Amino acid sequence: MKQFKIFSVALVLLAGILSAQKIGVVDTNYILSKLPQYKDAEDRLNAQITAWQTEIQTLQSDFEKKKATLENERVLLVGDQLKQRQKEVDDLDKKIKTMVNNRFGLLGEINNARSNLTKPFQDQIWNAIKTVSDKNSLGIVLDKSNNISVIFLEKRYDYTDKVLDLLLKNSATKNTETSTRTSVNTERSEKEKMLQQSSGRRAIDRSRSTQK
Repeated sequence: MKQFKIFSVALVLLAGILSAQKIGVVDTNYILSKLPQYKDAEDRLNAQITAWQTEIQTLQSDFEKKKATLENERVLLVGDQLKQRQKEVDDLDKKIKTMVNNRFGLLGEINNARSNLTKPFQDQIWNAIKTVSDKNSLGIVLDKSNNISVIFLEKRYDYTDKVLDLLLKNSATKNTETSTRTSVNTERSEKEKMLQQSSGRRAIDRSRSTQK
């Protein structure tokens, strides 16, 4: 009974705190899935995974063939010949298991790569959420993709699209600036190249004039 009273008081206090704050909700997983840069990085990772799977399948097929051949020829092999052939099969089996563990294991390259995949975008998303929070006077922002169960949510409290729109707008601005800088640099290089060619021609003309 005492624990129930304490729990009730805690709920009342929490309700009081939350009532004084404007709450917003975002879905960072959805935001990530809509970012072109993240999708490109994820596509590159998936392509690498497919290449690794193909490599392992090729080695596995080679292993099965060598193992079957060894079993068929075992009666014909003696001494060092048998040991060498058996070692080749065992070494290949060990290589495959090590490769699978290093790449697909719990602490393998793929899990590490997936964990690191979101890191370059975390600051961008956080900054966008902060900007949207300040603009809309949000005191609390919950991430419903981060183990938070949202049973019901009115659309006006969901700021996912606002955060995504801001990120895409910032990304478009950066791409435009990058394209402009690239264009300016290219134009500058072309002008420098033309100047160098012009200087070279003048030097050749002076040399010919001197020779005459």
